[in-house]
Amino acid sequence: MKTIQMTSLDQIGQVAQEVIDFCKEYNIWVFKGQMGAGKTTLIKSISRLFGIQDMVSSPTFSIVNEYHNTSGEIFYHFDFYRIEDPEEVLEIGIEEYFYSQNYCWIEWAEKIPDYIPPDFMLIEISVGEDGIRKIILDKIVNYERHG
Repeated sequence: MKTIQMTSLDQIGQVAQEVIDFCKEYNIWVFKGQMGAGKTTLIKSISRLFGIQDMVSSPTFSIVNEYHNTSGEIFYHFDFYRIEDPEEVLEIGIEEYFYSQNYCWIEWAEKIPDYIPPDFMLIEISVGEDGIRKIILDKIVNYERHG
């Protein structure tokens, strides 16, 4: 487990590099935090460091965005905020994405707990009253599904 404090948005590039260095051995990254905590902003910064030149935005309506970097690698960015029934994700072939060995960055994974692979990196962002963000990085191994 690793904890990072971010006192200013100017630190986002450095924080993104620390996240990559800590999480790179896992392809499933779950970003957790309240609305407005900075999940998508952090993912944008991470994507730049991976060489992605596509416009990175939260796939709130499309559920998944696919990005490519200059080396031809594929990255998937999910936002499950609007999911009402977790089984909806089966329609998009969620397991094919998650087990593709490509990086999968997931926002609002708590909406689909039964479909998250058992091993993943948890990137939890919380915002203090002073505006300082605390980012906790944790390897989750053998996560027990609810179902």
